[in-house]
Amino acid sequence: MFSFLGGRPCLDLTTTLQVRHREHPRELLKAPADVTRWLAEAGYGPDIAVDEDGLRRTVVLRETIDRLCRRTGRDTDRAELNAFAARPPLVPHWTGTAVEYRGDLRQALATVARDAIDLLAGPHADRIRECAHPDCSRLFLDASHAGRRRWCDMTACGTKAKSADYRRRRGSGS
Repeated sequence: MFSFLGGRPCLDLTTTLQVRHREHPRELLKAPADVTRWLAEAGYGPDIAVDEDGLRRTVVLRETIDRLCRRTGRDTDRAELNAFAARPPLVPHWTGTAVEYRGDLRQALATVARDAIDLLAGPHADRIRECAHPDCSRLFLDASHAGRRRWCDMTACGTKAKSADYRRRRGSGS
C-alpha cells in the first residue's frame, strides 16, 4: 500500500497523499491504524499507538514538510517543523543483527521532522524533485550523479512515461 521511493523518510511521508496535483488526491492516512502501519513499514517500529489526534498531527507534519520541500511554505511552516523536531526522537536499539526503534508517536514524528530539517538545511536541498510523470506527484531525492533524474522510480513512472511517449510518436507517424 505504501511506497518508499523518496530516498528519505520525510519525503516518503509526503507521498501518503497521492496525486496531490489532481482535483481529488488519494489520501492513504485515513485512520489512526494507517499511521501505525506507515510507521512500521518505514522501519520505525510495529507497535506505535496512534489515536485521532495523532492522525491529525501526522497529517499536519506531512503537509508542512510537503510545502517546505516544494518551496510553497507558509510563514509558520519552519516554526511548525522545528516544534515537531524539538521533542526527543525515537531511540535506536541494536539487537546485534538489526536496529529497532523504540518510542511513541511524538518521538516518531520528531524523528521524521529531524530528517526533514537535515534534508532542507543540508547540501541536497536543491536535489528534491517532483516526479515528472503526469499521474504522479511524489517528491524524491535525486541522488543521481548528474542530478537530472525525472521520475520517482524508473520501473514505475519512468517506464510508463517513456512507453506513452513512444506510443504517441508512433501514432503520429514520426
